Amino acid sequence: MRRDLYSRLVIACAILLSVLLTGLGIVLGQFFPLFIDDINLHLHRKYWIYLIMTLLIAFVLSLFMAARMMLQYARPIDKVTRIAIQLAQGDYLARAQTDDPEYDTELAVAINKIASNLQEMSTLRIMEKERLKTLIESMGSGLLMFGREGAVNLVNRVFEKTFGFSKEEILGKTFKDLELPPAIEKLIEDVFMTEQVHAKQVRIDAGGTLYYMSVYGAPVIGLHGNWLGIVVVMHDITELVHLEEVRKDFVANVSHELRTPVTSIKGFTETLLDGAMNEPEVLKDFLEIIQKESDRLHLLIDDLLELSGMEREGFSLQYAFINVKEVMDDALKITSGNFERKGISLVLEIQGDLIIEADADRLIQVMVNLLSNAINYSKEQTKVIISGTKSGSNVAIDVTDEGIGIEQSQLPRLFERFYRVDRARSRDSGGTGLGLAIVKHLIEAHGGTIDVESTIGVGTTFRIQLPIRKKI
Repeated sequence: MRRDLYSRLVIACAILLSVLLTGLGIVLGQFFPLFIDDINLHLHRKYWIYLIMTLLIAFVLSLFMAARMMLQYARPIDKVTRIAIQLAQGDYLARAQTDDPEYDTELAVAINKIASNLQEMSTLRIMEKERLKTLIESMGSGLLMFGREGAVNLVNRVFEKTFGFSKEEILGKTFKDLELPPAIEKLIEDVFMTEQVHAKQVRIDAGGTLYYMSVYGAPVIGLHGNWLGIVVVMHDITELVHLEEVRKDFVANVSHELRTPVTSIKGFTETLLDGAMNEPEVLKDFLEIIQKESDRLHLLIDDLLELSGMEREGFSLQYAFINVKEVMDDALKITSGNFERKGISLVLEIQGDLIIEADADRLIQVMVNLLSNAINYSKEQTKVIISGTKSGSNVAIDVTDEGIGIEQSQLPRLFERFYRVDRARSRDSGGTGLGLAIVKHLIEAHGGTIDVESTIGVGTTFRIQLPIRKKI
């Protein structure tokens, strides 16, 4: 553009100079030939001097006008051209000058408008890209996207963490190269082949740990119906599956625990009605059994109602500053008869100045449950130790017995509802299988924790950690 402009200006100067020379030639040709012979040599030389001076002045004026035109028109266009080149290179902050009247042209204004629009579009694109990235990385599910060629072009951090891959390892690879679990590979292949949505639940064994994944695969179709690839979303439903299993076990256990006493009561009642009530000794024995089963049924229903109440949203504790030793003394008064009946000695190692903010009645309930377990699963003439110490901002309470112990494989399930280490012995001891579940709920409601350690034939230790002050 600059070369074309310069060429036009030079041509204009040449035309102007030619016009001047032609005009001078015409004038000289019309007026001076008639008198050439009469003019002396001196006048002839003077005439040529004037002619040359006039031509020089005309040439200088032409150059000045050409330079002025170049400054007025060529330089602003050069500036605007440089701005356009910067925009083409991605510098959307570049602007042409418009505050100087020399540059206030329609071209400069148009260039600035284009630059402003490009900057807004670039900013919007960056914001949308950042939002999309944040959304993908913040998903709780693993995301995997394949392009139309079948290669991975998008993956999020959850997928990398779940399957132990890094983004650099899997980008650009096909699903066959990733060595995913066979069920997931089959789903991806079905989506590619049928171009239809597919979903299934997959069980994954990762190093001995079972995971359950809900895998959803769908084709990605553009606005104009063109095939762009597929997207696969994998959601970890292990906790949901576990809760469903717990629910099923709970229903089955409740049905079983209720059926046993009800069946027993019904059977003995029918026997009595069939004529056994006419025998006083048999009547007394059967009524005692019916009473025992009724008490057990009542206890079971009470525990179920209490556990249900703890899980409700409105459940709250009555906090107050209490002495831990006084709580232990109250719990021992309730269980002292059972200790004496089995000849089990008690060792209390608790400092008298342990004061915590808690619900005294609920802590007594916790200790009664733990002490009852220690008594039921301990042999006669053994020992139970209760110790309490301050540990930083917490109080640690240990209940240790010398009972039969619990296998290590059973410890993780010990606080589940109705879980029994020894079902026959637990039922004979009058337990409902809900005691430890209630204990865990109460301790967690206080903001504490409870753990268990046990050795077969040696004994079991329940360790409670409670905060000294109420957690807000």
